[in-house]
Amino acid sequence: MSTNTGTGTGTRTSTSTGTRTSPGTAVSPHVLDNPAWASLSGAHAAFAERALRPGADLSSCRAARYPSDVSPFAALADPADPQAWADLRRLVGDGRIAALAGVLTPPDGWETVGSVPGVQLVGTSLRAEPAPEAIRLGPRDVPDILELIELTKPGPFLPRTVELGTYLGVRHRGRLIAMAGERLRPPGWTEISAVCTHPDHQGRGLATRLVRAVAAGIRERGDAPFLHTAASNTTAIRLYESIGFTLRRRPSFMAVRAPGNTAANFS
Repeated sequence: MSTNTGTGTGTRTSTSTGTRTSPGTAVSPHVLDNPAWASLSGAHAAFAERALRPGADLSSCRAARYPSDVSPFAALADPADPQAWADLRRLVGDGRIAALAGVLTPPDGWETVGSVPGVQLVGTSLRAEPAPEAIRLGPRDVPDILELIELTKPGPFLPRTVELGTYLGVRHRGRLIAMAGERLRPPGWTEISAVCTHPDHQGRGLATRLVRAVAAGIRERGDAPFLHTAASNTTAIRLYESIGFTLRRRPSFMAVRAPGNTAANFS
């Protein structure tokens, strides 16, 4: 799923999400129930694009998204809040498409144009350890990364996705043959993403070693690892469960079209 570019504003904001509460007070949603919003409101606030309502400030914006060359995902502070959907419409533009996670049913006027059932797994008993053969990937590696992503299709990866966190890879005779890295970063957690291996080099445990290595860096800074994959990807799910991940929830990944006509954006 992908989004079209609309008017946005880069911001640096932070909010408290999923904080502990004392007995008798309302319990906040867990940050992993809405990890994209928690990331864009925290560790990834510098990437957040928002659209201001007249007379409002950035802290009151209830929708945000990543730049279109970083990640396709947008996020709502609360999918049950009509104002969040109004802010998202203002952000993406009439008739434009936004990619969301964890939304079951969009409100009236919004059209679901695609939906993929997913799973969210947490590394409850994952053994994390460095991989001596792994190298740090950066902007210079993006052409090779995109080539491997296109071949293996682990999920969306864009020219600046590598800026979201640490990405590790393995090369064989100069060619990138396996990789894994960090994407969403809600408070206390880091998502492992883009786990893939070239078909000619599968069966050697490269993906497992890279997942463990990425997790080692995550835990070194005090976070816990989690990841998402398609519910239909049973092979990957079995692999993740075999190395210490457990199922936490089953979110859906959706592409939704905002109400209105795209022509209104050019009037």
